[in-house]
Amino acid sequence: MKYSRREFIKGVGAGSALLALPSVSTISRLIPRRDEKKLRVALVGLGNYATHQLAPALQKTKYCTLGGIVTGTPEKAAQWKTEYGIEDRNIYNYQTFDSIAGNETIDAVYVVLPNSMHREFVLRAAAAGKHVFCEKPMAVSVKECKEMIDACNNAGVRLFIGYRLHSEPYNQDAMKFRTKDVGKLKTVESEFAFKIGDPTQWRLRKALAGGGALMDLGIYAIQAARYSTGEEPLTVTATEEKTDPVKFKEVDETIRWEMQFPGGAKSKSYTSYNGFGNRLRIEAEKGWLELNPAFTYGPIKGKTNQGELNFPYVNQQEAQMDDFAQCIVRNCKSNADGEEGLRDMKVIEAVYRSITSGSPANVS
Repeated sequence: MKYSRREFIKGVGAGSALLALPSVSTISRLIPRRDEKKLRVALVGLGNYATHQLAPALQKTKYCTLGGIVTGTPEKAAQWKTEYGIEDRNIYNYQTFDSIAGNETIDAVYVVLPNSMHREFVLRAAAAGKHVFCEKPMAVSVKECKEMIDACNNAGVRLFIGYRLHSEPYNQDAMKFRTKDVGKLKTVESEFAFKIGDPTQWRLRKALAGGGALMDLGIYAIQAARYSTGEEPLTVTATEEKTDPVKFKEVDETIRWEMQFPGGAKSKSYTSYNGFGNRLRIEAEKGWLELNPAFTYGPIKGKTNQGELNFPYVNQQEAQMDDFAQCIVRNCKSNADGEEGLRDMKVIEAVYRSITSGSPANVS
């Protein structure tokens, strides 16, 4: 069976912190502030993810709520208006979006558009004075990421990237594994892959996606290696495989890469639109941790050399958006901000450079 990306991430699973302070996800769950006004979020783009994950999650969030929509499809606007009781003044299309600046009932926007459109709508949202949640990958180049960060900083609004696993307990534990009594970290293995379906979808068009499996799925493997080590890679060595040059004419199909980290740890990663993989394994001198499945929407499973991990299930989108809202209300630092998106894009560009040159590439 061949899946869409969203179906795979959801289906397989079923069958931000300050350096010296508690993570905002911990704060938001342990110290509820029900007297605070909920942050009102407008979803920009009403595709599958917005429809089936974000909108339902916004019905459960404690600190934010669905306040508006932006869509180029009048039929969707009418449907969402009825289903969620959205006022006419909070419904926009892509041409009228800039007038959201005068709408005091919208506090933030969540950009859920094809990758190549992220930059435009983040810049427009910043110019409108709205805080921004943006899906990953943050953009299609390091240059665009920097422009987005600068625009939000100059406008005095916050920018967050949709790294939902920063709010997921099993992956949070993986982030802390190196701080436990396990000795020096040796290797990290991370992989995320599935067989993509519809050959006409935007993810297979370079002009919209910016890249293929690496941009869409491989970014999870990059993230996992980075947050497992707590370091930024020095170099990356990558190779690409393409078994279907027709379907994957414009974007990458399968990529394997290795990264070298300053502390001596190495990572091996794999991503593909024509294979399977959903695992994170961290090896240290005196222990190991493995998540499998590691990156899906549904329940994550994990174990260590000490036994099974057992954390409560959380709706990742709900937890993520509540964390972002709390960061805004309480002025907390987030480890899922624009700078984090920029760091991933630096690695992605290094992977592509290594493939092109056939040699290791510096990550800078």
